[in-house]
Amino acid sequence: MDIDIRRFGEVQVIRLRGSLTLGAPVDDLRQTLDHALSAGDSSLVLNLSDVRWVDSSGVGVLVKSLTSAKQAGGSLKLVNPSKPTLQTLKMCSLLTLFEIFAEEPEAVQSFD
Repeated sequence: MDIDIRRFGEVQVIRLRGSLTLGAPVDDLRQTLDHALSAGDSSLVLNLSDVRWVDSSGVGVLVKSLTSAKQAGGSLKLVNPSKPTLQTLKMCSLLTLFEIFAEEPEAVQSFD
């Protein structure tokens, strides 16, 4: 799992590449999101366009991070989830839980 972090004002954009599965990929993302939240960054955008697969542990870290971001006064928004990622979220009945955007600029502007 490759993780690329960029900042646009108060919004942190995290782009993932690879599979979000049990083990190092989920642990790396959890650590990245926990670090952002502990630093006071609660406006988070996850670009999932290059994520090939998400398993239940990946879904768990997404839901936990969304909850933590909301408790901190922000949110976690998703950008362009791949087809397999959308299918996984839909199967778990979580598709409506997340705000989903087609492009990063839309997601970033939605925090204004």
